[in-house]
Amino acid sequence: MTVTHAGPMVPAANVEDAVELVRARGLRVSAARRVVIEALFASRGPVSAEEIADGLGGRTVPSDVGSVYRNLETLERLGLVRHFHLGHGPGRYALAGDEAREYLYCESCGSTRAVDPAELDAVRELVRDELDFHARFTHFPIAGLCRECVDEEDQPHGRSATADAARPRGEGSRR
Repeated sequence: MTVTHAGPMVPAANVEDAVELVRARGLRVSAARRVVIEALFASRGPVSAEEIADGLGGRTVPSDVGSVYRNLETLERLGLVRHFHLGHGPGRYALAGDEAREYLYCESCGSTRAVDPAELDAVRELVRDELDFHARFTHFPIAGLCRECVDEEDQPHGRSATADAARPRGEGSRR
């Protein structure tokens, strides 16, 4: 089935609102689709299809990761979900209610931080005024180094092997 994007992002307040929005668009809410919706609401930040398939939200998705991707794509076309990429990793998905957020991504530890778009207005204005370009940071977050990684790199010997081994790469989100 092909679902076309029905217009602007449509934030849902909770799981039941999202389920009703899916039904209102003429689609069935399968058990797998509901679990994907629940997982998105349970997450504390953008998540990958793999994280959802691994049981994010306290339940096991009764399908493979391909089914999770298909459900996420459908929810995105409906305007309930948006996706973007962090570095070279898989797409990350967030609820449309998170549309008002933009993300900073640490290339060293893989953490993400949500920021209010207004905090980046000065950057957008600089790019517009100096380069005659209207920047949007919605599909790709701003990549760089978080404060902790900058502090570690500023140490005389750089990051230790122990710190590197203890730091998760691209798992979860720090806000």
